[in-house]
Amino acid sequence: MLPATVREFFAAHVVRDADTASSFLAEDAVIVDQDETFRGREKVHAFLRDAGAEFAYTTEQIGAHRVDDAHWVVTVRLEGTFPGGVAELDYRFTLRDGLIAELVIANHPA
Repeated sequence: MLPATVREFFAAHVVRDADTASSFLAEDAVIVDQDETFRGREKVHAFLRDAGAEFAYTTEQIGAHRVDDAHWVVTVRLEGTFPGGVAELDYRFTLRDGLIAELVIANHPA
């Protein structure tokens, strides 16, 4: 079972509630999305608020696993109006002191 921090962040992120999602991030959190890096609370919050806003899409969690005590991976399937229409992504979380220190979003390996 995923840690509450990851579950609650993800639930807020899926409904595009950037304020709530940001509350689960460490002050020095880093998000990497498709090789673009966002550092610091202001830039990370802007990413959470704006990412994918130009598209309509649904998000379905299709997998999750624990790597170790600090690392978790959630795999999602997106379907929508973005180029290609379907994508599977891994959200790789690094936790520190009960908060998300790093989130790397990348294509799920085929």
